[in-house]
Amino acid sequence: MAQQNSSLSARIEKFKDRDDALARLVEVMPIAEMSKRKILVIAISYGGVLFAHNLAKILGAEYDLLFTASIPAPVNPECAIAMVSETYDIITHDALISSFGISNDYIYGEAKRRYEEQILSTIYKVRKGEMINSLKDEDIVIVDEGIDSGMTITTAIKSCINRQAKSVSVAVPIMPADVELLLRDIADNIYTVLRPAHFVEIEDYYEKYESLPQEKVEELLGKGFLAQEHDKHNKEKT
Repeated sequence: MAQQNSSLSARIEKFKDRDDALARLVEVMPIAEMSKRKILVIAISYGGVLFAHNLAKILGAEYDLLFTASIPAPVNPECAIAMVSETYDIITHDALISSFGISNDYIYGEAKRRYEEQILSTIYKVRKGEMINSLKDEDIVIVDEGIDSGMTITTAIKSCINRQAKSVSVAVPIMPADVELLLRDIADNIYTVLRPAHFVEIEDYYEKYESLPQEKVEELLGKGFLAQEHDKHNKEKT
């Protein structure tokens, strides 16, 4: 099995690293046109924060992170059956929920618990308690270093739409072909480079893939849109 996995990995088209992935992603985006508009770049994972920061610099835009938490099946903590965002929007995987016979009470109870214990506590820690409340009339570009199942990105799109975003685009270097088909129905624009029909894991599409240190993520979020708004409001009070 190890030899089969090694052979499969050798045949996968890969990015050298995150910088290479972003450079190739930018090539398929209408950067000149987008730079003329007021855009907010939103990451949906810690790894995506660096993408958001660097793409925002290219576009002359602001950026931040939309926090989410997965809700696992009670019998399998590795299997996500739903997702909740910091705007308290919830996406469910109906097929898995039905097959496991999971009740709505469990899903919404877990959503509330993870929202309070994971999302809110993290927001107060790394973003000074500032929340995404309204995106009215904003052109949003959601970014990440890759998409796998599509549950997180779907939750993020729902959050942006429910916060009255003017448009919602998706820009990621790698996503499964079937997820792209799904997103076409709910996103205004999709920009991607690799669309494998047989998706493996996100890290398998990078020659160099390392987790961003927590300190780096917090440093970048300290320069994000909502942290800047927090500092601006504090200055106005003094």
